[in-house]
Amino acid sequence: MALVLHVGNTNKNGFKALIAAEYSGVKVELVKNFEMGVSNKTPEFLKMNPIGKVPVLETPDGPIFESNAIARYVARLKADNPLFGSSLIENAHVEQWIDFATLEIDVNILRWFIPRIGFAVYLPQAEEATISALKRALDALNTHLASNTYLIGHSVTLADIVMTCNLTLGFSRILTKSFTSEFPHVERYFWTIVNLPNFRKILGEVKQAESVPPVQSVKKPTQAQAANPKAKDELKKEINKEAKKEKAMPKVQEAAEEEEAPKPKPKNPLDLLPPSKMILDEWKRLYSNTKTNFREVAIKGFWDMYDPEGYSLWFCDYKYNEENTVSFVTLNKVGGFLQRMDLARKYAFGKMLVIGSEPPFKVKGLWLFRGQQIPQFVIDECYDMELYEWSKVDISNEAQKERANQMIEDYEPFEGEALLDAKCFK
Repeated sequence: MALVLHVGNTNKNGFKALIAAEYSGVKVELVKNFEMGVSNKTPEFLKMNPIGKVPVLETPDGPIFESNAIARYVARLKADNPLFGSSLIENAHVEQWIDFATLEIDVNILRWFIPRIGFAVYLPQAEEATISALKRALDALNTHLASNTYLIGHSVTLADIVMTCNLTLGFSRILTKSFTSEFPHVERYFWTIVNLPNFRKILGEVKQAESVPPVQSVKKPTQAQAANPKAKDELKKEINKEAKKEKAMPKVQEAAEEEEAPKPKPKNPLDLLPPSKMILDEWKRLYSNTKTNFREVAIKGFWDMYDPEGYSLWFCDYKYNEENTVSFVTLNKVGGFLQRMDLARKYAFGKMLVIGSEPPFKVKGLWLFRGQQIPQFVIDECYDMELYEWSKVDISNEAQKERANQMIEDYEPFEGEALLDAKCFK
């Protein structure tokens, strides 16, 4: 018998087991046609979990409920699974952070979110206390992540899976950019983890909430309804129906607008610029294919191609180099930045240098962008941009031009220091 997970396909608690299964090479099937409020009320389901909560995992040895227990079971099906850490103390820390993710992060996100969508009584003072508790938890998490790429060790553990799934609900429904910007290391951690292949396969594309949901009124039963069990059930159904209707409303509205006036997808403003003599893909090919005489071939070729009217060059310097005390954390930070820059691949080329033979390491970069300014959509979408100081390269200044050459070339020593690593965005 295969492992069957009884839960909807958008439930973040179900995601925990599915991601753990991806990392563990375990096959877990989602039950077909699961409908919350219906499937979990059947006699068959209630035999597996008498209180009707999801998820439930059906196994050859019997059912398991509670999402963290299910994720642990799935992970333990693989012997010596690194998801539990590589030592006794790491295993204890995995359990520690799972508890923290559940009791400090998840509980407070839900206490903030649920009243706002009308499934609990909204009390302003209670919300204020909840937000305060959540900020306290995120601040502690942010401090830990300042010197750690993952919660434990140097790779994903079950703690990262549980933490990220819990944060996904928050980031996608109520934690806006203005709120999470107070916790930059949590932001870096979250966006790095959700874009790892095993996470992205299950979560899909995660988008951050643009606003906090407005407060919805909770429908209160009349005295007659309170005395009538059937009426209570009808009221619950009505509330669920309204919530589903509200959730679906933006899509319906979009569809209606498309029917009214179908419009082609708007072009990126950079596509509307006058044609440039510089063909970016040709430069990227030259860079990639030049294995010897780099200065004479690739660097010379770059300046022969460069169009100062159609493109601009920019230096960037990381603002918080004093935090770069751990080499692999610094390298992962730069790698995450380049990953999030993927949206600009058609319009940009970049080199990022991690400099120094010992901490704190310096992070500096050179970027080529289409147009005369850093594209606004990059500034808006890639939060890393604000972590760097940006200055336009003056190509009439020979010193700045030579600095750009050295960054493209991975010249060492760079500005008198050894290179720890050099990464290219192309």
